[in-house]
Amino acid sequence: MKHFIFCFILGISLTYGQHHKITADIVVSKNLKRLDVNSQIDFVNTTKKKLDTLYFYDWNNAFSDKDSPLAKRFAEEYARKFHFTSKELRGYTQLKDFYVSSQNTNWFYKENQPDILFIVLEKPLEPEDSVNLQLNYHLNIPIQGLVKSGWSADKLRLKDWLITPAKHQNDWVLYSNKALDDYPTQFLDYNLNFEIPKGIFLKSSFDMTELQISYQKNKFKLSGQQILDNDVYLTRRDEFSSVKTDLVEVISNLESESVRPEIKALITDRVAFFLNENIGKFPHPKLLVSELDYSLSPVYGLNQLPSFIRPFPDGFQYDVKLLKTMTLKYLKTKIAINTRKDKWFIDALTVKLMIDYIDKYYPDMKLLGSFSKFFGVRWFHASDLMFNDRYRFIHETMIRQNLKQPIDMPQDEMLKFNRQLSSPYQAGLGLKYLGDYIGQENLNQSIREFFKEKNLSHASSELFLKTLEKNTDKNIAWFKDNYLNSYKDIDFKVGRVSRNDQGFEVEVINKTESPMPVKLGLYKDDDFIKSIWIEDFKWHSKTLQVNTPEANKFMVNYDYSLPEYNARNNIKRKNKIFNKPIQVRLLEDIEDPEYNQVFVMPEFTYNLYDGIAIGSKIYNTSLLPKNFSYDIGPKYGFGSQAVVGSISFDYTQYFKQQDLFRIRYGASGSRYSYNTDLFYKRYSAFMQMAYRPTDLRSNKRHYLTLRTVNVDQDESETVETEEPNYNVFNITYAFQDKNLDHFFTTQIDYEISKKFSKVSASVRYRKLFENNRQINIRLFAGLFLYNDTNDSDYFSFGIDRPSDYMFDYNYYGRSEDDGLFSQQYIQAEGGFKSIFENRYADRWIATSNVSTTIWNWIFAYADLGFHKDMGESANFIYDSGIRLNLVEDYFELYLPIYSNNGWEVSDNHYDENIRFIVTLDFKTLLGLFKRKWY
Repeated sequence: MKHFIFCFILGISLTYGQHHKITADIVVSKNLKRLDVNSQIDFVNTTKKKLDTLYFYDWNNAFSDKDSPLAKRFAEEYARKFHFTSKELRGYTQLKDFYVSSQNTNWFYKENQPDILFIVLEKPLEPEDSVNLQLNYHLNIPIQGLVKSGWSADKLRLKDWLITPAKHQNDWVLYSNKALDDYPTQFLDYNLNFEIPKGIFLKSSFDMTELQISYQKNKFKLSGQQILDNDVYLTRRDEFSSVKTDLVEVISNLESESVRPEIKALITDRVAFFLNENIGKFPHPKLLVSELDYSLSPVYGLNQLPSFIRPFPDGFQYDVKLLKTMTLKYLKTKIAINTRKDKWFIDALTVKLMIDYIDKYYPDMKLLGSFSKFFGVRWFHASDLMFNDRYRFIHETMIRQNLKQPIDMPQDEMLKFNRQLSSPYQAGLGLKYLGDYIGQENLNQSIREFFKEKNLSHASSELFLKTLEKNTDKNIAWFKDNYLNSYKDIDFKVGRVSRNDQGFEVEVINKTESPMPVKLGLYKDDDFIKSIWIEDFKWHSKTLQVNTPEANKFMVNYDYSLPEYNARNNIKRKNKIFNKPIQVRLLEDIEDPEYNQVFVMPEFTYNLYDGIAIGSKIYNTSLLPKNFSYDIGPKYGFGSQAVVGSISFDYTQYFKQQDLFRIRYGASGSRYSYNTDLFYKRYSAFMQMAYRPTDLRSNKRHYLTLRTVNVDQDESETVETEEPNYNVFNITYAFQDKNLDHFFTTQIDYEISKKFSKVSASVRYRKLFENNRQINIRLFAGLFLYNDTNDSDYFSFGIDRPSDYMFDYNYYGRSEDDGLFSQQYIQAEGGFKSIFENRYADRWIATSNVSTTIWNWIFAYADLGFHKDMGESANFIYDSGIRLNLVEDYFELYLPIYSNNGWEVSDNHYDENIRFIVTLDFKTLLGLFKRKWY
C-alpha cells in the first residue's frame, strides 16, 4: 500500500512537472536583421483530454500584415510608423517546413490572426503523451521603433520571438500580439545554440556556454529550465554589467551616467534584499533587467526629464528605475499568470512594493525633489506633495474625465493611459489601502506565503485573494466586488455634523453608494487627534456617534489613501465661517482639497487687429478637471490699445456605463477686434450631449449641440458692416470615428435667424491603403430654406473661405481680403483652395474636396462643385494643386496649380495664391497627444 501511494504521488509530481522542451539552432545574420531557425519542440499534452489540434504562438509574424490585430491596435492609437513602414522593415516569419514525428505536415494560421499557428494531428495526442515536432523557419525581425524590441544599427533585442507552443489552461489561450507586453507565459525548457557574427556580444538570463570561437563567427549554447521568457540581447558593444549579490546575479544595462559602478552595486544589492524579504527567493541564478524592460513600463515623470535636469539626489533615479524593472521581472519570473486578464495583480504588487520602498529608504522625498525648496516653487501645493502622492494624482486625471475602467479588465480593452498608468496606480493604492484595513503585516505575510506556495507554478489573482481571506477575519469581499471589478467612482463626503452631550453626531455620505470601509479623521484645528474606521455600508449615508468633544474638524478619507473622484467635499469644520477658505494662486497648481482655489495665469492671444493681447486668466480648474469651471480672461490689446478678452462658465454632467457619456451646459462672452478699431461682442449659451460607446477604446463619438449665438458689432462710417447685430439659433449633430487607417466624420447643421434659415451637411472620409497611399474625400452640401439678406453675402455659404459670422474659427485676420492673413485656410463649407472672384453662394452649394498621396506627406488635391445664387443659374467650379501635409489638420500648405482661374502657377503673384493651415491654439494641439492616450 505504501509503495502504491508513493508511486501515485510520484506520478502526479512528474506529470505536474512536465514542460514543453524547445531545442533550436539559430544563425544570426551579419546585419542582425534575420534569424535562421531549426527548432525541435517536444510537445507534452499536459491537459486531461485528447488534443487533435496543436496551436503555437508566432508573435513575430504579427508585424507581417496591416490587417492584423496588432496593426488595428496601432491604427486606433494613431501610431503612424507601423503603417508607413515596408514589410521588410516591419518583419515577418517565413515558415519553411513543419514535421510531426519526422512526417511533413501542413500548417495554418488562424483567420485574422497571423501570429497564431496551428496544425491538425493525424492521430490525437493522449493526455501525458508527447510528440516531437521539427520546424525550419526564418525570422525577419521588426525594426526597433515599431515596438521597443527589434533590430537597430548596433543591437538586436529579441523578445517574444521564437515559435512556441500555445498555453493551454482549461482551454487554449490564443490571444494575439497587440504590443502590450503580455505574451502568454508558461514554463518551458530551452536549449538554444546560437551562431552569431564575430564582434557581437550576447546577453541573456540563460545559462551560457561558449562552444566555439572563430575568425568569422562565435557559437554559444543557452539553456534553462522552467523559463517564462526567452529574451536575448545581441549588441556591437558590451553594454551590460553584472552585479553578484548574495541572492542573485543581476545583469543590467540600465542607463545612468551620473551613478558610479560601486553605487550601482550597493543599490542593486539593496533592491535584491528588499525583494527577497517581501516576495521570496528568486528562482534562478541570474536576473536580467534591461533598458528594453524599463521602456515597456517606465517610471513616468522621471523618464520625461532631460539628463541635465536632476531635482533628485544622485542615485535616486537609478534606484527607482532599477526597483521597478527588477520588481516586474521578479514577479513575472516566479509565477505564470494570464498576462492579459490578470496583469492587474502584478501591477498592484509592483506599485505597492515601490511605495513601501520609497517610504523605507526615502521617507522625505518630495514629488518635485529639490525643486520643492526653490524660491517661488515652495509656494505651490505641488511642493508639499510627497513622491508617492504621484500615484493618486495621476489616477485622478482619468476618473475626473469619466474614463475610469475596472482594474481587472483585460489589458487589450483598456485605454492606453489606463493600461499604462491609471489602473496600475489604482491597483497599487488599493492594495495598500487593503493593508491599512486588515493590517499591513497580514497583507505582507499573505504575499510571502502566496509566492512561496506558487513559486514556479501557474497562479491567478483569484488564488491570491483567497490567501488574503484566509489570513484575516475581516470581510474583504468589497475589495474584489467594489474596488477591482467596478466602474463606479469612489466619493465620500462629510454631511451634517451636530453636537450632543457625548461629542458629535457625524454623517458620512457615500455619494456613489459603492460599499467599502473608509476612515474618518478627527482634528482640533489642524492637529490630528485620531481616526475611526467606518465599515462598508450599502446605503447612501451613515451617522456615527463621535465621543471626542474637543474635535472641530472632521475629514473622511483624511490621508487620501483611498483614490476618490472628489476629495474637495471630505471636510467639515465646526465654528468656522468658511468650511474651506479661498486660496489665490499665481500660475496653475495641483489641487489642494482643503481650499477653494482660484488660479491666475498670464495669457496672450494674437490677431491682426488687436495685435498681441496680454492679460491674465482667472479660473478654478487645476491640473485636475472639475465639473463646474469658470474662466475669466481680460487682456490688453497692444494693437487696438483696448481691453479685450473672454469669460466662460460651464458645467459637465457625466453618466456611467451609458451611451450618453456626458452633458455639458455653458455660457460665454467675448470681445475682440474684427477690423481696425472695430470690435465685436459675442454672447453664447449652449448644451451639448456627447455619446460614446461603453467600450471606451472605440473611437466612435456622437454629439448633439444646441446653442444660441448673439453678436453685436461696432459700426463705422468708413468700413461697411453688413450685419452689425444678429442672433442665430443652431442645432448640430456630429458623428466621428477617427482612426489612422480609416477616418470618417459627418455633420448635419441647422441654423435659423431673423433674416435666414439654412441647413447643411458634410462628410469626411480618409482611407490609408496597404501601399501607404492615402485618399481623402470631403463632401459638403448646403441649402438656404429662406434668405432675406438682400444683396449681402454675410450669411452666405463660403466657397473658399467661410465668413464665420458666429465667430467659431480662429481667424488671425478675419476681415482681410488680401495679404498673408487672407490666405489662411479653414476647411469648412465649400472648402476650395483657389480664391475665386465670387466667393459666396446665397442659395445652395454642393462641393467635393479630394486629395491623394503622391509621396509620403506630398498630396495632389482637386476640388469641384456647383453653387447657385438667387436669380442666377448654377455655376460649376473646380481647382487642383499640391497639398503639403506636414501634420494632418494642424499644419498644412496648399499650392494651387489649375482652376477656373486658369494656370495659377504662371501668375506673377503666385505667392498670394498659396493657402495655409497653422494651429497655434494649445488646446487644439493637445488633441495630437490625447488621441493616442484617451
